[in-house]
Amino acid sequence: FTVYNLRKECKNFMAYEMEEIQQSQEIFYLLLKEHEIKEENEKELFRVYTQNNHVMNLVKSQATAAESQVERYGDVIYLIPKEENEYLGFTKQELKAQLCRSNATDKDYYLSQFVILVLLTEFYDGQGSSSKSREYMKVGELLNLVSDYLVEAGENMEPEEEEKTGLAFINMLEAYSALRSDEHGSKARTTKEGFVYHVLQFLQKQGLIHYVERDEMIMTTKKLDRFMDWNLLNQNHYDRVQKVLAVWKEDDNE
Repeated sequence: FTVYNLRKECKNFMAYEMEEIQQSQEIFYLLLKEHEIKEENEKELFRVYTQNNHVMNLVKSQATAAESQVERYGDVIYLIPKEENEYLGFTKQELKAQLCRSNATDKDYYLSQFVILVLLTEFYDGQGSSSKSREYMKVGELLNLVSDYLVEAGENMEPEEEEKTGLAFINMLEAYSALRSDEHGSKARTTKEGFVYHVLQFLQKQGLIHYVERDEMIMTTKKLDRFMDWNLLNQNHYDRVQKVLAVWKEDDNE
């Protein structure tokens, strides 16, 4: 670390006023607590972040140090943990405990992630000015889609194809088939209906969906819509998702 670099760092630090540093700390602390800052609730902090580049850069720098990123979607600022961040996000074991039964295996965990993936791809298609393609979905439709996709993939996908896509369809199909069906809408995690129910409950607690249990209806929140618009339309992740799910899409078109 040369004297030149030391002087450069000191000069950069001195470019920030103490008030800006304090404001950035206040904003980042609130993001740590709430994971978001809404303009309607925190007008002054939102204004400072969006109008003062020094404050914005300081907040983003703190987020980088905390293995996360700060993004503004419309009138909300979000703190988004990186995938490997187990402190601000969830560990695999924590997710398994919330989404699956107590003696769950990795097959059950991957099945829960697949249910979420199917839900997202049905609500968002990555086309047009917004990635969202529909307003609601019935739970029964989601169950049918998960079942159809797993059966198609499990019957037609070779082991080398599974390795290529990164999805163990055969294992997930085994886990799904092991769950019994209950026409009365059981909430037991040992049933297909109960398994999906607890996945939906988790997504609702995270503020990503509205789950109207009485009507068995699923709707997305603005938070999820904004996140998907950013990631699907601005970062072109949609094509990658479609390649992963293409195994049954191709069969349907034949």
